[in-house]
Amino acid sequence: MRIGGLLKISLIDYPGKIAAVVFTQGCNFRCFYCHNPELVYSKQFTEPIPGKGVLRFLQKRRGMLEGVSITGGEPLMQPDIEIFVEQIAKMGFMVKIDTNGSFPDTLKRLIDSGNIHYIAMDIKAPENMYETITGTRVDLKKIKESIEIIMKSGLEYEFRTTYVNQLCKDEAISGIKKLIEGAKNYYIQRSNHPNTCNGKLEDFLRIKKIMGETVEHCEIR
Repeated sequence: MRIGGLLKISLIDYPGKIAAVVFTQGCNFRCFYCHNPELVYSKQFTEPIPGKGVLRFLQKRRGMLEGVSITGGEPLMQPDIEIFVEQIAKMGFMVKIDTNGSFPDTLKRLIDSGNIHYIAMDIKAPENMYETITGTRVDLKKIKESIEIIMKSGLEYEFRTTYVNQLCKDEAISGIKKLIEGAKNYYIQRSNHPNTCNGKLEDFLRIKKIMGETVEHCEIR
């Protein structure tokens, strides 16, 4: 595991749980608004934190922490992610995985293992804008496969989108709406990047109204 950071306690990263957050290094996307570029670009990587050290920390926090959120970067890129998750789950922690949906096979194995309990997937854009927003080639079949796997998993899950200006048009919003039709939870995310709907509340309320037509629960973060 290439681990770039460890947040020892969080009350917001795993809904309803007191959790630690593990940040993995490396991502296959190049979103211009990325909140954690130091976990994406190899030239910005810090010295990795040993996985054994993270596991030792978690072992000591049994009974104090309820869960562990694994984010990135893109955690499912890690070749030993399944082993790492299993080790955490065996300690009795609930495990949340963040993903961009590029690795449906790994996601399915994690679900089938019973070692993960919550999934958060970023929906980056409507189909026709995915490569523009992510800055790279994207296999949309894998993205849609991951969405389907998550919705059929029986686990707690959420989809979420960071809304930049290009996505605030009704056509783009409708395209995202189509991708996750019938989903349980969807979150509209704002970011600190200047190119995010100019920060206008009315834009986010409009997005919430449109997305609320197809998902059970929709909120602005």
